[in-house]
Amino acid sequence: MENEVQISKNERIVFAGGCFWCTEAVFLGLKGVQSARPGYAGGHKDNPTYEQVSTGETGHAESVEIRYDPKTLKFSDLLAVFFGTHDPTTLNRQGNDVGTQYRSAIFYTTDKQKEEVEKFIEKLEEDRLDVVTEIRPLEKFWPAEDYHEKYYERNKDTPYCRMVVDPKLAKLRKNFQTLLKV
Repeated sequence: MENEVQISKNERIVFAGGCFWCTEAVFLGLKGVQSARPGYAGGHKDNPTYEQVSTGETGHAESVEIRYDPKTLKFSDLLAVFFGTHDPTTLNRQGNDVGTQYRSAIFYTTDKQKEEVEKFIEKLEEDRLDVVTEIRPLEKFWPAEDYHEKYYERNKDTPYCRMVVDPKLAKLRKNFQTLLKV
């Protein structure tokens, strides 16, 4: 019961910024983030599997559901980290990961989040960034298979993690030092 009360005080947002292993690793490092769970959002198939989503035919994006304490971490800081650790200007692609399942998207859970996202993107576009990030209400989040959870933490030495995740974490440490967990 106590855990339910804690979760209800936290807010929820779902980010898709390419491979969910990268996105999860980035957000797990922030103070105020209670959980970052990989999964699938924005598609048309119920209870999709990784193999199905990987085909690009389900319409889902690899996503991460983030539950955070707004008293510890501002939503604007989450947005700064999201936009600062992936490429929001390339449609359906992050590095070598290509397809609609790797698109940049934000699935908001409140109207206030939607308004803040739109204002944040307006500022980015004033700086001449052509942001293609999709903004949609979260209809359903499907958790990914268990083996995706904390993937980076368990597989740091794999070539993919070293070549793709490590640079994002380095960027996080360099640009968002004050937001990191100790």
